[in-house]
Amino acid sequence: MLPPFIIDQIRRREEEEQRRRDEQQPRLELPVDAIQPRRRPEPDREDEDDKDRGVIILDLA
Repeated sequence: MLPPFIIDQIRRREEEEQRRRDEQQPRLELPVDAIQPRRRPEPDREDEDDKDRGVIILDLA
């Protein structure tokens, strides 16, 4: 069994190495619009029920 301070040292070195690898990875930064586009108002659910819906009948015989 290793002493706790050696285990801690190993953990710190591994974290440091992981941090260096992460910093070297190329990154893609996406531009964020300053002005958010307006949302379209959602139609009322009651109006949807009143609309005629199309029916398709397929005769496979």
